[in-house]
Amino acid sequence: MPTPAEGQNPTATRANRIVPLYPGATTTTTRPPLPVDSREQLVYLLTQASELEQGILCEYLFALYSLKRDPQDGLSGEQLAQVTRWGRTLSEIAVQEMLHLTLATNMLTAVGATPHFHRPNFPIRCQWYPPDVQIALVPFGEAALRHFLYLERPDNVDLQDTEAFAAVCECRPLTATPTTLMAAPQEYSTVGHLYRSIDHGFERLVERYGEADVFIGPPDAQATSKVLGWPELRAVTDLASAKAAIATIVEQGEGADGDWREAHFGRLSAILDDYLAATRADPTFSPARPARPAYVRRPPDQPQATVISDPLTAEVADLFDAAHQTLLQALCRLFVRDDETDEEVATLADIAIELMAGVLRPLGSMLTTLPLGPDHPGELAGPAFFMVHPSQFLLPYRHAAWKVMIQRLATMADACMRLGGEPGLGQVTNLEQAVRDIAARLQALLDERTANA
Repeated sequence: MPTPAEGQNPTATRANRIVPLYPGATTTTTRPPLPVDSREQLVYLLTQASELEQGILCEYLFALYSLKRDPQDGLSGEQLAQVTRWGRTLSEIAVQEMLHLTLATNMLTAVGATPHFHRPNFPIRCQWYPPDVQIALVPFGEAALRHFLYLERPDNVDLQDTEAFAAVCECRPLTATPTTLMAAPQEYSTVGHLYRSIDHGFERLVERYGEADVFIGPPDAQATSKVLGWPELRAVTDLASAKAAIATIVEQGEGADGDWREAHFGRLSAILDDYLAATRADPTFSPARPARPAYVRRPPDQPQATVISDPLTAEVADLFDAAHQTLLQALCRLFVRDDETDEEVATLADIAIELMAGVLRPLGSMLTTLPLGPDHPGELAGPAFFMVHPSQFLLPYRHAAWKVMIQRLATMADACMRLGGEPGLGQVTNLEQAVRDIAARLQALLDERTANA
């Protein structure tokens, strides 16, 4: 938050603000960037960034879904208002994480690579990213908030991740010998460190090849504010626009020029302070449901994953996963489009947003109220954001891609209608028309093309 002096001086700028030292901050400077000397290494780091943005986004969404919002949850009016404020902040941060994923995808497209929406299933422990970077889904609470702060921390803030995220296996160096032709894993320490290394990589490649031979991807295949609305979202076409994209991500996450107060890090710190004060005042205050992320079936890359044993809960989770995959299909098509019209591109963007806000959010929140089943008596389920391996969301042919999404949405709408008739699941019925409307928008544009042809 601004200091009182800044509040009285609207002309105060970042250059003359006095930024308070965050508890735990050190005097160390930002870490030097990782060496990046090839397009392949730059693309590798950008795919890591894309995975992390998506993974962190899912962490925020899971915490958001777990919050209690119903007066029947046993919270007072004041507590519900406080939970609503926390949820609003988490939602705003999640939206910015979506912007960061989009900017990272623009940068991948700019250097001639494909969009990267794939990732491991949760939890993502060591041996996939550097040992200090782990991603897992946990309900809102002190552990979740401290983990979020750890991930969003500036380089000069020395924090430890919570015990829940301690390494669960013996970590080894990501690479033993330097490589020249092939990209290799590298150990970045924070998200900001990763992006500063990407920034350095762009500079190095431009020095070596020149801008024209680095930024070779089609600008028209990138997302801009015209399509998704964010004013910061612009096509990456040269070194200046690449640096602007990276600056947006770093400033929103950890703050600009060391000023972390209005960035994700500062906003999450404020929530943690409020949460700790509220639970000290009332030790019985429990703002979130103790949901556990669980799968309909155990993924091959998660042999220890929790599996839902309640049949109806499993069907709701399956519907959530189908909506999640369709969202990724629409996003991926948005970036690999070929001859879609402006109206069709705008529709792809719209349905991605509608699926996230209008389908995933109510289903995700509902899942955190449903039982895991007899294998876990008394425990509540939560969405796992299941990722199919191999991935099935890259749809390279326009007509076929739109047909696949239309058919998928129709199946999802039928599932909404069927599940809505089950005891306790009446809210699912409300989603049926929303899903059918999304499918109808896609079908109308497909029919229009047929008629014009």
